[in-house]
Amino acid sequence: MKKIHFLFIASLLLVLSSCSSDDSGSRSSSIFSTPITIGNYWTYDVKGQAGITRDSLYVSNDTIIGSNTYKKFKTENNIATGFYSSALRNNGVRVSNGKLLLSGNLSLAGGQTLPIAVDLTLNDFVIFDKDATNNQALNSSPKSGTINETYNGYPLTINYSLQSYGGETLATFNSPDGTVYTNVKSTKIKLNVSVTTLLSGISIPVLTNQEVLISTQYLADEIGVVYTNTVTSYTLNPTAANFLGVPVSNTQSQEEFLNTYLVN
Repeated sequence: MKKIHFLFIASLLLVLSSCSSDDSGSRSSSIFSTPITIGNYWTYDVKGQAGITRDSLYVSNDTIIGSNTYKKFKTENNIATGFYSSALRNNGVRVSNGKLLLSGNLSLAGGQTLPIAVDLTLNDFVIFDKDATNNQALNSSPKSGTINETYNGYPLTINYSLQSYGGETLATFNSPDGTVYTNVKSTKIKLNVSVTTLLSGISIPVLTNQEVLISTQYLADEIGVVYTNTVTSYTLNPTAANFLGVPVSNTQSQEEFLNTYLVN
């Protein structure tokens, strides 16, 4: 009888433990929503070196890319000054297992202060994962490659690497504009770049490998992105900067504050 009693208690504890784990996992996958229904819109006050502008981002329609259906994001009058709205503009986003996957062209340096423009073609690049831990890489490998461009008559070889990372999980987030949001998660996008050019037939470094862009987005449950902070920074080879006619170094920041929104 004692043996049977012991086995019964052990089995009961095992069942309760399993239920507890299942409940925890279920809560983790269900309590945070990133709504991207057609008709949803968000407006952002963008604060940067040029002053304050306004971006209007909205979900326009369904679009098929490859074999998947995405929600296509657009901006009013096809204008975007903030990093976040620029990143989503005219691109497709879909939700899969708590992740936001972006497909399309990510144009950088439009509203940023990089010495070169980088246009990246992305396919299901994970920009957010609600179950990611802090600093966890969201893509199995970064989006990397080489771009050859000519700038002011000089050939440039640009090597880049783009990766996104999980961020903080916050019960309460106080936006710098004073607005308080609950149940917030952050995500980071980082761009590493190196650039070389040819001067008198000799290859010289223009930009040694640097983390030139870090953009942090804060997403609130059932709302979406409520605040974005983007920092661009670089230091060039002084000789190359002189030939190219660009500043040797620059560091600037840009903030995007949620102003109004409608989500369904």
